[in-house]
This record gives sequence, structure tokens and C-alpha cells, in this order.
Amino acid sequence: MIIYNITLSINPIIETEVMQWLKEEHIPEVLETGLFLDYSIFKVIEDPDTRKHNSYAVQYRLESWAHYETYTLEHAAKLKEKTQKKFGENVLAFRTFLEKC
Repeated sequence: MIIYNITLSINPIIETEVMQWLKEEHIPEVLETGLFLDYSIFKVIEDPDTRKHNSYAVQYRLESWAHYETYTLEHAAKLKEKTQKKFGENVLAFRTFLEKC
């Protein structure tokens, strides 16, 4: 099992808009590829005292690296481009992977 983790840093001015877009448009489009089992969204707590958060981790579960490779070859560029066109530098993404042991 592989977790494809995308941490998003969002400009606070458009945080609500971005989160709505993620849940209503972007994530459903990613899941429509049929390559992911499910997803989770987590707030990243940047300052424990104020509980400030303008970053989120979106985690997609995959059965195999082959599914990720298919996603990368057939879908990722188009979806990244759509995000970039819509939000530009107001949403920055950092991608990591987790593998269940």
C-alpha cells in the first residue's frame, strides 16, 4: 500500500475557496482516474499555540507503484496545470510518498 501525500500551502485569503474547490472538483477528478482507493485531508498545524493552519495534507491511497506510474503518465500533468492556472502561486504543493511496512 502506498500513500501519495500532497502538502498544500494556501494563501489564507483564498483558503476557503481552495478547500471548496479541492473537495468538490479536484479530488473527485483525481479519483475518477480509477487509480486511487480513497483519500484523506488533514490540516497541518503550523503553530501549536495559535493552531494556525494554512497548509493541508491530502493523502491518496494506491494499491501499487504501477498505479502511481499510470497516474503520472496519463493524468498528473493535466491536473497540475489546471491547479496552476486557477490559483498560481497562491497554492504551493510539496509531494511525498509513504509506504506501509
